Amino acid sequence: MKYWFGCLIVICSYSSLVFSQPESVKSAFPPGTIFHQNIPYASDTVKKHLLDVYLPAGGGSNFPLVIWVHGGAWMHGDKYADMGYMKNTINAILRNGFALASIDYRPSTARIFPAQIQDCYQAVEFLFGNAATYKLDKSRFSLMGFSAGGHLASLLGLSSNNAVPEFHVQSKKHSFKIKAVIDFYGPSDFMLFFGMAKPDEVDNPIGILLGSSPILRPDISKLASPVTYVDANDPPFLIVHGEKDAEVPLTHSYLLKSYLDLAKVKNELIIVKDAPHFGEMFDTDEIRTKVIMFLKTQLK
Repeated sequence: MKYWFGCLIVICSYSSLVFSQPESVKSAFPPGTIFHQNIPYASDTVKKHLLDVYLPAGGGSNFPLVIWVHGGAWMHGDKYADMGYMKNTINAILRNGFALASIDYRPSTARIFPAQIQDCYQAVEFLFGNAATYKLDKSRFSLMGFSAGGHLASLLGLSSNNAVPEFHVQSKKHSFKIKAVIDFYGPSDFMLFFGMAKPDEVDNPIGILLGSSPILRPDISKLASPVTYVDANDPPFLIVHGEKDAEVPLTHSYLLKSYLDLAKVKNELIIVKDAPHFGEMFDTDEIRTKVIMFLKTQLK
């Protein structure tokens, strides 16, 4: 477990430092992109309860929306993380007429699960409620997440058509509907990490996130695992995973695909040959074309 996530923590910490300021990621956006940054979404003063909205150049309104959920082992990174190695994809999203929103959430070192998914629910509900203000089409919302963000995007996309009171702040129900999910190498079932781990091992990102080892608290592990919520009413999925991912084993995406197949939910799994856990190998023309076609098909 420490091996799988040790490198990830170091790299995502570096990523957070490099991409923590808006100026450092603006080169990923087409000229004329309209920036709305550091918007509070939870009616409080929590620094992590902020999001950005980016609109295509040239004016217009009623844009379909891609909601970006960053990675970082649930404890590192910010709403600019992962953008540094996905610049061409970001550029293509905006150039093809989609709006992009990037959301932040509280790290597991500040609050354990389900705080992170509660924040995601609040952020998306804010975007839904303020769609007119930011020229968004509230009927065409999609999610795109990376690693820990892939987990949260999948969890939100799969659970949002279920009644899961733990995922809502003060039991407030949400109004939005997710039309599509793009999951880049996100964990799908936390029990998959612990085949060789000691039952009481908690000194790792998942133990910190859940506040316990999944072996000791399988109930919490199940609550937090996206595959728990797969059913026939779920949105279509595009899943992307590196063939040589040493942080989140490829088994996670195979398992998620199997659950989606059994429920007859439209999905596609792209395995990126020789790719590690993250990096520019996921920003190729081939994958980018798949991403844009998926969004155009599902958000038409």
